[in-house]
Amino acid sequence: MNNSSFADKAKSLPLYLLPHHALSRAMLAITRIRAPWFKNHFIQIFSQIFAINWDEPLRNRPEDFEHFNAFFTRALKPEVRPLDSNSDSIISPADGRISQMGSIQLDAMVQAKGFDFTTNALLGGNKQLANEFEDGRFTTIYLSPRDYHRLHMPISGRLLETIYVPGRLFSVAPHTTRTIPGLFARNERLVAIFETEHGKMALVLVGAIFVAAIETVWAGLVTPPHGSDIIRTDYRHQNIHLDRGEEMGRFNMGSTIIVLFQNDRIDWLDNLEADAAVKMGEKIAMPAK
Repeated sequence: MNNSSFADKAKSLPLYLLPHHALSRAMLAITRIRAPWFKNHFIQIFSQIFAINWDEPLRNRPEDFEHFNAFFTRALKPEVRPLDSNSDSIISPADGRISQMGSIQLDAMVQAKGFDFTTNALLGGNKQLANEFEDGRFTTIYLSPRDYHRLHMPISGRLLETIYVPGRLFSVAPHTTRTIPGLFARNERLVAIFETEHGKMALVLVGAIFVAAIETVWAGLVTPPHGSDIIRTDYRHQNIHLDRGEEMGRFNMGSTIIVLFQNDRIDWLDNLEADAAVKMGEKIAMPAK
């Protein structure tokens, strides 16, 4: 049985009625307003509400950013996110909280207690690809509005392909993951498949309401525009290789990243569990013994 409360449902059910993409397009425009009086005030208010640590960014004044989105996707000083010193370890791709972490049961992953979703649905109905992750490992990391919003490689890898999957833009906050069935397989998302020394790895960038854009370092802005068809792009012949800890993309507002590994390739750390806070660069797994 799902453990969502009445309060969770009361906050989540109205989301079904909202024009997700229209609201996100409006947020896209607002977060790129360059008028100093607006964007500086917007940044200041946001910083106060979410207690932003101004000691971490490379630029540390509202005036230093051309618009709110530049602040939201701000770069950090390298020393504040050191990579785990064990070069064999798999590191967190993002700042955030672990929503769920564990093993894929055949093709089923846990969204929340009482709610599962499948790799086949998550990967856009690509059954052949989903089969490659059968009985594999997964983790879901939620990025709140206060978090650092650049995404990095958990391990070095060569980009094989991406799959753009259209969908809704439900909130991915904890109360909605406990309430809306199949949330991550219903929202718009970009799947990036990498070849690594420990088999294939999938990084799934899940869009959400007010996530006005998802971008990658190799293709730039992926959304918007928001499409209506699944789009597969083959990168095998472009030799795009990203090192462990290297930036691979970013969210232009908060969302969720899901990491998939194949069976018997890696083991999550025993001391990590749902709701644990993680920082980009921290060790979250080791190669399977």
